[in-house]
Formats: sequence, structure tokens, C-alpha cells
Amino acid sequence: MTDLRSFHQESVSAGCDCAVLRVTGEIDAYTAPQVREQVIRLVGDGIRHVVADLRDVDFLNSTGLGVLVGSLKRLREVGGSLTIVVGPGRILKIFEITGLVRAFALYPSVPEAIATHPGWQAALAAEGHDAASWCRQRDLM
Repeated sequence: MTDLRSFHQESVSAGCDCAVLRVTGEIDAYTAPQVREQVIRLVGDGIRHVVADLRDVDFLNSTGLGVLVGSLKRLREVGGSLTIVVGPGRILKIFEITGLVRAFALYPSVPEAIATHPGWQAALAAEGHDAASWCRQRDLM
């Protein structure tokens, strides 16, 4: 059973339609519904482009993968995108083994994930930031 204290998620918005969803801990049958609900809330708030920062996720099972795939579909239905940030190691290996590297855009850092995305570039330009400075101010490096 998951220790719910080790699971945490938070979102950081940029402009009116972009957000980083930072997740730490385990994404499994107990915590995946919380991730799903957070994405639903973000979409309801007008967010269309989400970067899921999974660098601090240490366990991801099929339920968690299902929530990510469902979130990608939900965002695409509203003309949006879901980009995944994942470090080297076990979580990246799960995306490779399942073939989900073909479904998701994967990046090693948040600045790299948003640096060339047109929606993010527009949101950051409107705030007067580039990707690196915006991420640095929000501790997303």
C-alpha cells in the first residue's frame, strides 16, 4: 500500500493556458485518481498545455500510465498537449518498454520541454520571460 505522505502534486501556471504539474512519490492505484482529478481541474480552468514533471516519481504502475494516457486524450480533445519530463532510470524505462515513448513527447527537464513549444512560448512571452528564467524563478530546473 502506498504511503500517501510520500505522494505530492502541485501545479504552476503560466499565462492562461499552460501549467506544469509537478508530481513526487508514487503514482499507483491509490494516487493516480488524484493526478486524474488535478488534470480535470486544470482543463476546467482553461489550461490546455500541461507539462507533467515526473522526475521525482519513484514508482509508476499501469494505473498511473493509464491516467497519463487518459490525460493526454483529454487535453488533445481541447486542442492541447501533455508533455512528460522524466529523468534517466526506472520511470523512463517504463515508457520505453510500453512503447509510450511514441505517444508522449519526453524531455529530461522542464526548461527543455517548454523551450520550443509554441503555446508555452506565447504564454512566457506575454509574461516577459524565457523558459530558463521562468523555470528558475519557480524552482523547476
